[in-house]
Amino acid sequence: MMILTINEHIRLEETAPQHAAGLLDAVNANREHLSAFLPWVGAMQTVEDFQRYIQQCEQKTAEKLEVSFVIFVNDKIVGRIGIHHIQPGNQSGAIGYWLALEAGGKGVMLNCCRKIVEYGFSVLQLHRIEIKAATHNIKSQAIPQKLGFIREGILREAERVNDVYFDIVLYAMLQHEWKHLLQ
Repeated sequence: MMILTINEHIRLEETAPQHAAGLLDAVNANREHLSAFLPWVGAMQTVEDFQRYIQQCEQKTAEKLEVSFVIFVNDKIVGRIGIHHIQPGNQSGAIGYWLALEAGGKGVMLNCCRKIVEYGFSVLQLHRIEIKAATHNIKSQAIPQKLGFIREGILREAERVNDVYFDIVLYAMLQHEWKHLLQ
């Protein structure tokens, strides 16, 4: 299993079957918080639901269509992050993430995203990485903004959450832009 160390308190572990119960616990403790922006929360009710989901993740990873990680803070599961919708021909992918309310506001997601962007550009050799967030999800939009992503536009009513269509802000970064920021 791949592990990416962020710092002495935060690590990313590649999503695996042993994470199912911990992910369910994190979702159960944050259902209201997470369901405000994520359409899948209601479907994840049991350890078996997460086990099935993790099997799908492993299959997509094997097909090189995504790579996903569980976020640990002080050895406790507090969220997930990954590069999804990888298009090998275009060398592009999209970062998706969620975080428990208790872990928010401490730089956890910013640091995890920074590591995933680095992984996407250096290891996966992606040319373009996108991050999307609902227009009213200001906290989620802060991540790509702080990392130097470019706001490219609004995808009108592009995601359905709780029977409401959300407008989505699209941010993107190109590999050469990331390299420039590292200098």
